[in-house]
Amino acid sequence: MTIFHAIILGAIQGLTEFLPISSSAHLYLVPYVFGWDYQGLGFDVALHWGTLLAVLAVFGKDYIRFLRKDRRMVWLLVLGCLPAAVIGFFFKDQAETVFRHPLVSVVTLVGFAWLLNLADKKTGEENLNVLDQKKTLAIGLAQSLALVPGVSRSGITMTAGMFSGLTREAAAKFSFILSGPVIFGAGLVALPDVTQVTGQLAAGFLAAAVSGFLAIKFLLKYLNRHGFKVFVWYRVILAVVILFIYLSR
Repeated sequence: MTIFHAIILGAIQGLTEFLPISSSAHLYLVPYVFGWDYQGLGFDVALHWGTLLAVLAVFGKDYIRFLRKDRRMVWLLVLGCLPAAVIGFFFKDQAETVFRHPLVSVVTLVGFAWLLNLADKKTGEENLNVLDQKKTLAIGLAQSLALVPGVSRSGITMTAGMFSGLTREAAAKFSFILSGPVIFGAGLVALPDVTQVTGQLAAGFLAAAVSGFLAIKFLLKYLNRHGFKVFVWYRVILAVVILFIYLSR
């Protein structure tokens, strides 16, 4: 893989990690179409930690405020991350093998697009203060489904957030804040797979950080005035493209 390829994949990771369109489906599709070799878990870790840097750049002050003044939110973040940690531990192998099939992504892209559209129509009028342990646990359980490519971690947590009564913008913000500990934990577990720091890893990391930062800023501003319909249709079109490519090979 060249540095150019690494930058492309890093930019895709950063954008699709936070937009509700599934980063795993895109990171599978692009190398599949162009015949790029899989670079291994070490490269994946670099991309994910790039997106973690983006989260910290936008919400670092919020995390500090939670730790200093809002222990309730700290507990809710822990509670929201637990399901993904537990389920990820038991189904890690399946997530990297059985679930990584094009037809799985086709089904999940369309199915969860429908759910996102349904939640978008029921969006609430509450901010993060409406969250309690029950609602946060439900969002955390929904987040664990993102182990399956095509679900989209951000998409499913925003969907669950809106079903819990949050506004679109509040659901997106909580999704982003909740992603920080999850990405950190997943990266920490896979850190031993990073055997050396190469130019490709550095380029992918920086591209993911920059594109992730821009994606977060864009979506929060976009949802202030618009809904998720454009992302719903994008997911459906992407599913059709994946199905077409799969059947043509």
